[in-house]
Amino acid sequence: MATYFLFGKYSGEAFKDMGPGRTEKTHKLIQKFGGEIKSIHALLGEKDLVMIATLPGTEEALKFSLALAKSTGIAFTTSEAVDVEDFDKLVSDV
Repeated sequence: MATYFLFGKYSGEAFKDMGPGRTEKTHKLIQKFGGEIKSIHALLGEKDLVMIATLPGTEEALKFSLALAKSTGIAFTTSEAVDVEDFDKLVSDV
């Protein structure tokens, strides 16, 4: 399973259904794509929230990000993360 960071920016539409019900729907939605949400945090600044999730791969991450944006009105930027230990192994030969 790969780790992804999803950074969200609220639109006017996104404020309509804000609350625990939408968060629960998000947890159920990611399961549809074989993933799991590790944590969600509200942010102050340029982005409004960050979600850390695991998904089987890029295809599932893309589908989840698009489905989530469609259902919530939140624009997401999705980035794959690499554990530092794995990164160190990858760059040891460079």
